[in-house]
Amino acid sequence: MKKVVALLFCVLGIAIVVLGLPRETGATEADFLRLHIRANSNSADDQDIKFQIRQEVVNELTPIFVNVTSKDSAMRALQNNLGRIEEVADRVLLASGFDYTARASLRTELFPTRVYNEHSLPEGIYDALIIDLGAGAGDNWWCVVYPPLCFLENNIGGDQGVIYRSKLQEIIRRYF
Repeated sequence: MKKVVALLFCVLGIAIVVLGLPRETGATEADFLRLHIRANSNSADDQDIKFQIRQEVVNELTPIFVNVTSKDSAMRALQNNLGRIEEVADRVLLASGFDYTARASLRTELFPTRVYNEHSLPEGIYDALIIDLGAGAGDNWWCVVYPPLCFLENNIGGDQGVIYRSKLQEIIRRYF
């Protein structure tokens, strides 16, 4: 009996790992609008300020994207707010004593495969809002602006609005 229970837990564990891996979305690169904030460098200070700017930019963009219903309208909203995005980033940089500024632009670029929550975005050419901090030579933070994965559940900076789920419970519900 112990062997049967152990085997059952082993199979269940493998199923959780396999079924819990990020899934391809089924959408194409053309369906997404990405956001990348590229740090000046990989120094600890430059990486820290990147995350502070991320929070402020997402806070600034959240009310703008409340009524966005298409990628085209998302791109127009960003285009109309590029100066505002740079101002927000520059304000954080200046207040923190940095001597470089930010540049925001909408571009089309080749990106590697990336995983975001339960979705995997395959390597491909994507439209993106790129925010370069200073030289923009450091690691980046990224998310998806449209569909609005950056703004769902206020998933940045704490657990306000975060929905906790049990993968095991989802598997059980799916099959039973």
